[in-house]
Amino acid sequence: MDAFRVLGGRRLQGTVEIGGAKNAALPMMAAALLVPGRTFLRRVPHLRDVRTMRELLGALGVRGDYTDHCFEIDATTLDSHVAPYDIVRRMRASIYVLGPLLARVGKAKVSLPGGCAWGPRPVDLHLKGMEALGASVSLEEGYILAEAPPGGLRGGRIAFDISSVGATGNVLMAASLAKGTTVIENAACEPDIVALAEFLIAAGARITGQGTATIAVEGVAGLHSVEFENIPDRIEAGTYAVAAAITWGDVLLRGARADQMAIVLERLREMGAAVTEELGGVRVRGDGGGISGSGAARVGADVVGVGAGGIGAARTGPPGAASAPEGLRAIDITTQPYPGFPTDLQAQFTALLCLAQGTGVVTDTIYPDRFTHIPELIRLGAEIKLHANVVTVSGVASLQGAEVMSTDIRASSALVLAGLAAQGETRIHRVYHIDRGYESIETRLQGLGAMIERYDAGGP
Repeated sequence: MDAFRVLGGRRLQGTVEIGGAKNAALPMMAAALLVPGRTFLRRVPHLRDVRTMRELLGALGVRGDYTDHCFEIDATTLDSHVAPYDIVRRMRASIYVLGPLLARVGKAKVSLPGGCAWGPRPVDLHLKGMEALGASVSLEEGYILAEAPPGGLRGGRIAFDISSVGATGNVLMAASLAKGTTVIENAACEPDIVALAEFLIAAGARITGQGTATIAVEGVAGLHSVEFENIPDRIEAGTYAVAAAITWGDVLLRGARADQMAIVLERLREMGAAVTEELGGVRVRGDGGGISGSGAARVGADVVGVGAGGIGAARTGPPGAASAPEGLRAIDITTQPYPGFPTDLQAQFTALLCLAQGTGVVTDTIYPDRFTHIPELIRLGAEIKLHANVVTVSGVASLQGAEVMSTDIRASSALVLAGLAAQGETRIHRVYHIDRGYESIETRLQGLGAMIERYDAGGP
């Protein structure tokens, strides 16, 4: 089983290309089931979850070709309406095929989904959404069984109790082929949902209100072939932004869209990082941009000077002798639906707070048990107290390398970030989780100067 070996104490600097958004690509891939023809998706990241969705589509009879981040999907004919347990158990996003199958073929049998090993994420909102469109839904032997009424799905009004990205996307897809008008209230406003809606519109759907809490869908008889480019991944961009901050680095996030991650960038500024929009992306400097002239600042064992010639670094001691980035200060963070602070960056900012001055409080209102990274950060020397869905983080002068275990995508990235700033060597096990959400993260970090390598740790 693969693991990462990270030697901390190096200041990251340079440019990293931000890939396509996983959380937009997966529902768009599922939405291709609605098109009795070819769909061309560009900027599709090379991820384990994308491979799983490709496998699931293949099990339904879809043919596909993936080349250089472009996915050609041919759903002219579908051979099956069954999304089997063996595939669905690996990824919760597999439930996105429920709405398209129900709308396209009138029935669906979808295994209850699996995925990250933390907390339940109930599917009841998805099921209520399908029922609001006239479908009959039941649960039998671990499968969702859904069937459209005679004549197909019909428009309806759905008011979600909580804003759900997955349920909004599923209803949006199903309603595109339903007869009449569907109104989704308390709809998710995330950029991923906006991208899905714009993909469907490009294929012939009639949708208004995307990006607001109320979305209206006027059903059409069918969709047509489409070519569409995915949006940049704001969570990946946020993760590399934290990497710059936690190492007191200077990194340009090429392709990142500041308008889609405004609150994340604002929280970094509040902590003392310098964040600027530049042509083609966003630049994050963990030193706050306060170094000038021939002055030098110490981060780990690197003495860094900034002068007219740019940033230069000279190593004066053994790697891994990291110290807390000077000037970063603790803040409080509460996760909220978009445009609030994303739960998918909660773990990464918790890692950053471990080395900030003062005490910060992190509250996750979206997934209250998404804290499996906390015991692992404590193993690295962090001072954290967890109570229910609230963690209190007291900044320390430094973290110490240790062996840790990742449990989900974002927890994995948080441990990598902590390892980049820790003294000595950190070994992170079960990194297959991170491969589900980050494309070649070790290679990209190496390009920024990080000392990180993947190795075979053995085991199943």
